[in-house]
Amino acid sequence: MKPVVFAGPSIHGEHISGLDLRGPAACGDIFDAVRQGVPAIGLIDGLYGDCAAVWHKEILFALSSGVTVFGAASMGALRAAECAAFGMIGIGDIFEAYRDGRRFSDADVAVSHAPGELGYRPLTIALVDAEATLAACRGLVTPEEFDALSLAAGTLHFTRRTWRAIAVEAGLGPATANLLAAHAVSAKRKDAARLLAALSGETAPSTPPQSWKLQNTMFFQQLATRRMAGEKTS
Repeated sequence: MKPVVFAGPSIHGEHISGLDLRGPAACGDIFDAVRQGVPAIGLIDGLYGDCAAVWHKEILFALSSGVTVFGAASMGALRAAECAAFGMIGIGDIFEAYRDGRRFSDADVAVSHAPGELGYRPLTIALVDAEATLAACRGLVTPEEFDALSLAAGTLHFTRRTWRAIAVEAGLGPATANLLAAHAVSAKRKDAARLLAALSGETAPSTPPQSWKLQNTMFFQQLATRRMAGEKTS
């Protein structure tokens, strides 16, 4: 069985081979993958807002079942920082920023995106990518424009953050928006690529030994019951 990767907007347009690509993960998806006997899981993107996000407990269930779990770029970076002590393997600069306390907000990696039928195409820009792009464009704008753009990117809600909206919020015109778009840098895509390489076995780090025991709580039992009931009725 192939390793599973849960991803969508962070790798939109990428051709993925040798892996079982399942789209962004929601609550219960990792639990299901473990029960299906997958050898490894890569978590990049996850759903939230209109559904329950991936539970930490199902990640612990995967780890306790001997499944290697990687995280990077978006929801994966968040969960990896939160579950690193239990053996989840975080990859990339974004994960390290959350792990080291240089980032705190999950909104820094959030984007709006199209549905699965349209390949989860990103519709807005994550703050981490806006910041990476501005850093790359520092020599192409004045210091005053850079400061205004940085403030605008950080102020806008992730559902509104586009290059045009950033430029307008900074008091600048379409030419600046076009400049940013032309020099766009995606920190999320870069970290996602590193996870895909690790999941393919090209640069896979070793899983730390497990020194804890999964506590089968009432809430986790309820999740398991719901997911297994869904299998029987599908």
